[in-house]
Amino acid sequence: MFKLIAIDLDGTLLDDKKNIPEYNIKMVKKLIDKGYEVVIATGRRYWSAKQLVKSINRPMVILANNGNIVRDTKDDGIIIKKYLDLKDFKTLVKEGKERGLYPIIHVDQFKDGIDLIIEMDKAHEKYHNYIAQSEERYKKVENYLEIKEDNILAVVYAGGKEELESFHFDINERYPNRYNSHIMENIVVAEALLEIMNPLGCKWLSLSEYAKEKGIAEKEIIAIGDDNNDAQMIKNAGCGIAMKNASEGVKEVANIITEKDNNESGVAFELKKILNL
Repeated sequence: MFKLIAIDLDGTLLDDKKNIPEYNIKMVKKLIDKGYEVVIATGRRYWSAKQLVKSINRPMVILANNGNIVRDTKDDGIIIKKYLDLKDFKTLVKEGKERGLYPIIHVDQFKDGIDLIIEMDKAHEKYHNYIAQSEERYKKVENYLEIKEDNILAVVYAGGKEELESFHFDINERYPNRYNSHIMENIVVAEALLEIMNPLGCKWLSLSEYAKEKGIAEKEIIAIGDDNNDAQMIKNAGCGIAMKNASEGVKEVANIITEKDNNESGVAFELKKILNL
């Protein structure tokens, strides 16, 4: 019997216009009202994710920034937090700059209205349109290496897949166990995204930790997603579901691949079958 359902946002619960299809909204409401624990597991920052799920109109737990910060939408209270070591952060930034890479920094300053830290103008070509022009929840600094905040959630690089993969493999080889990172491919802002975090920061580890606190076994978890940051939770959950539009790596580790994609309420249709609703 399944008790917890973890759902990714982009490419999964959301359609390509970043809205939740009506059937998905109805299904999530129904699941929560029936007593299922529904958790949003996303690479997005908490503030952004909370805005996107408002139409569900139910309190939920959001694993944001790939599980590095977990909050309850009832009161925005922190349940789990995993920050990147400041020394490791500065090492990473130096290594990236030597390759001409300039990241966007995600921080946990939700109460202060700040989610992102940048060095250059938000429209700079090095950011590859990652930051919306309407974005206000950010601050600009002269030099990342002067940052003193110890609440860094993620360092995100946007750019070409080959270039980012090279950096990804190099960092992990030269600095083992200091970072957890993955390449995102199912995106529109750039060819790829490289997200680098606390070594224990990933959706599955935080999801598993949260489930354990709730007395829910891993075999009682359903996990649904579409991109490489979802692969571990899809592989390890009791039932791992890859979207029809998922990356090949995610499909390879899934128990089920949805018949419908994210624009066709694939989440709702699959959950209806699995849970006999």
